[in-house]
Amino acid sequence: MKFSGKNVLITGSSRGIGADIARVLAEMGLKVWINYRSQSSLADELKAEIEAKGGQAAVISFDATDEEAFISGIKTIIDADGELAYLVNNAGITNDKLAIRMKTEEFRSVIEANLTSAFIGSREALKSMSKQRFGSVVNISSIVGERGNAGQTNYSASKGGMIAMTKSFAFEGAPRNVRFNCVTPGFIQTDMTHGLKEEVKEAYIKNIPLGRFGDSKEIAHAVAYLLSDYSSYITGEILKVNGGLYM
Repeated sequence: MKFSGKNVLITGSSRGIGADIARVLAEMGLKVWINYRSQSSLADELKAEIEAKGGQAAVISFDATDEEAFISGIKTIIDADGELAYLVNNAGITNDKLAIRMKTEEFRSVIEANLTSAFIGSREALKSMSKQRFGSVVNISSIVGERGNAGQTNYSASKGGMIAMTKSFAFEGAPRNVRFNCVTPGFIQTDMTHGLKEEVKEAYIKNIPLGRFGDSKEIAHAVAYLLSDYSSYITGEILKVNGGLYM
């Protein structure tokens, strides 16, 4: 991949999909800023792993829902590197429950963690990237933001809102050469899916045309493409990475 910038901030990247995004982007030559909220040991281990392979990494701790902390984090990165070239809004949570049993606060907390945090990051990135007349942001949404899912009203709303928000940011960023795109993963092999019973996995896989769960590095490669110069004429796009489950 070809990149014009030199660094990237990935929120919620100490483990899971975020960690693999960090690994892949570091392999491609970017300095990755590994963001975490509460598990410093995982972030430090990932940094050491990346550096052992010849990559560049730094660890930065803040809660992506904390506006002041997010703004301060971006300032720290710019002070250190002179720019923020790329941002991946990956941080998020789930709190699944049928809607009739879901409390308003359980709905609101997921919106805050997933959607509001991505808004803060996208807004602040647009401010700084506009000055350099260059930048690219990828928001990690979900297949359930496109098709919904029982028991995930809050999560679906947050990820569906992210899709619409990404398109709106794309309009605002385009005159300044700042691009905003979105990736919507389907069923991906993570700690969460690893714990599913085999019969449950098989039931899901029957509905996936490619006949398997995805790997988190497949998400990472999609993110890398959308950040890179190879997608320089793409903005406001939603890239489905779901094995054909939702076309």
